[in-house]
Amino acid sequence: MSKKHIPEIMAPAGDSASYLAAVAAGADAVYVGLKHFSARMQATNFSISELAQLASLGRDRGTKTYVAMNTLVKPGDVESAGRLIDRLQKTVKPYAIIAQDLAMVELAKQVGYQGEIHVSTLANLSHPAGLETAKKLGVNRVVVPRELNLDEVKLMAEACPKDMDLEIFVHGALCHCVSGRCYWSSYLGGKSGLRGRCVQPCRRLYTSDKSDAKRLFSCTDLSLDVLTKPLLSMPKVAAWKIEGRKKGPHYVYFTVRAYQMLRDNPNDAQAKKAAQELLEMALGRPTSHSTFLPQRPFQPIRPGEETASGHMVGEIKRDQKKLYFQPREQLNPGDVIRVGYEDLPGHRTIYVRRRVPKRGRMDIPFSKKPENNRIPTGTKVFLVDRRDPELNKLIKNLEGELDFFPAPESKESTFTPKWPKTASRSRLKAENITLFRNPPRGKIYGKTAFWLERHTIGKVARASVSRSQWWLPPVIWPDEDKRFRSLIREAVKKGAREFVINAPWQAAYFEDRKNVTLVAGPFCNATNRLSLNVLKNLGCSSAIITPELTEGDIFELAQNPPMPLGFVHKGLWPFGISRFLAESVRYEEAIKSPMKETLFVRKYGQNNWIYPGWELDLSGEFKRLERAGYKQFITMHEDWPRAVPRPKRTSTFNWKLQLL
Repeated sequence: MSKKHIPEIMAPAGDSASYLAAVAAGADAVYVGLKHFSARMQATNFSISELAQLASLGRDRGTKTYVAMNTLVKPGDVESAGRLIDRLQKTVKPYAIIAQDLAMVELAKQVGYQGEIHVSTLANLSHPAGLETAKKLGVNRVVVPRELNLDEVKLMAEACPKDMDLEIFVHGALCHCVSGRCYWSSYLGGKSGLRGRCVQPCRRLYTSDKSDAKRLFSCTDLSLDVLTKPLLSMPKVAAWKIEGRKKGPHYVYFTVRAYQMLRDNPNDAQAKKAAQELLEMALGRPTSHSTFLPQRPFQPIRPGEETASGHMVGEIKRDQKKLYFQPREQLNPGDVIRVGYEDLPGHRTIYVRRRVPKRGRMDIPFSKKPENNRIPTGTKVFLVDRRDPELNKLIKNLEGELDFFPAPESKESTFTPKWPKTASRSRLKAENITLFRNPPRGKIYGKTAFWLERHTIGKVARASVSRSQWWLPPVIWPDEDKRFRSLIREAVKKGAREFVINAPWQAAYFEDRKNVTLVAGPFCNATNRLSLNVLKNLGCSSAIITPELTEGDIFELAQNPPMPLGFVHKGLWPFGISRFLAESVRYEEAIKSPMKETLFVRKYGQNNWIYPGWELDLSGEFKRLERAGYKQFITMHEDWPRAVPRPKRTSTFNWKLQLL
């Protein structure tokens, strides 16, 4: 009789109390971040010595520790990233490292890291063919996108190679854009989601058609709850992941316990009911099953409703000059309340200092910041973290046990990366390439490139097909694998010879095509020499660099690259690419942010491209970039929507900023 498949329940932890709450709940694994290279930099995160103690306790209790080092690595950060992995290996000994950047995968190998390598959902491995490519790089697990439905998860599981498994998000926050394909926060001011600094512009109020401002892009949380049962029949889905490294111990404990019940008692109606009650007590946002059920997909956006986390416990009242509220349930010392919403007046987070009985009175303390005292009456108050006496006791007991696991002596690292050989400087003249959706009318100066679609292949003259670049999209979904293999075959038959992949995993489509030239596109998010070299080893002969980097990073990257570089210097670079869209959002129409920034949405295939209402333009830097060694300069052309006003400005993205 075959052994029953039991996926691990994987808990988030952004601080010590949350880690201990996960252990107390019996989590099989806990994933955490360090003070650097973590995609949740707003979480408290851990020092190496603190984490070493917790990981030792976790091992003793049968709980694995995974460390998320899942940010992009800038050109000057490679050595420090390698040394951090080296120190982790020596002191924490985590069971796995979770990586977005291919450089992290390479650094782990160079350091001699003995644990597993997991590829983050930020790396956007979204189609079955790419799994084999990941395995060749030494990856043990792939975290699949949150947008996949049940049938698509099955396709990924069926294609998953031996000695590799999959991890799926079952609960927690949903980003509007596909992970690894969001530049929204970065485009608006240098706070990159790919570097863990997202300021969540999708959560803000937006207006369209002179209607009232609504949260047009703010998603509810994902909660697969009772829908997790079919996952138990997929042995390759080895982990159920709970999102929430910025959440507190209460959330961690209750969500872990709930999904344990759902995993261990899939046919028990009472257990299902109890699990759902625990999830309702976890103080997250409103939830939905999102698009997980293919026959009943649900767009996880309710524009007219608020989607902030927490459980509403009252409304602000005014007594002469004092602000207060009367809680609908008892509040305990250590509970955390939030007044209002982040983008509305008076928003504050407050720790409860003393017990406040149900229907008692809690005064809002005066703030030194005048704007924090301008709270309108009627503003909602939310309980966002709870200090349950029983959970506090469990955490306290585990804190006492930490004394048996003293922090190891800090071990410094002298690790130096093994750098790839620098490519010889090409004497070829730099070329301008314009990327189109459809064949243009009239004369074109420079080289043409086209997004790979059947109608485009058919319209472009055979002579132009062979002279043009053919770009694969930044996201390919599981049911599109066969279609893109067919499109590549058709394009090659017509004479196409140069293809641009926009995820490393798309190299899988070209393994048997030795007569084509492969270029790593800007959505590969290659930001350092090591990641460029991995792409070179996957078959790429050159790379086009993302325009998200700063001026200094872009010139540093050009100093000794392992292959020739190009750069997106002009055109419409997207805020992000999404599979979700609220019914009230119309394509090709102007939408305005609270700061009066214009954006619009355009549909291509299964994806919604969200574009800023003003173009990227770094063409003034052409000569300097050419002298630095850049050889291809890409203009991303999009037809301008009729209903969107022409902009009076352009963007230089992060050129003059510090990319956080």
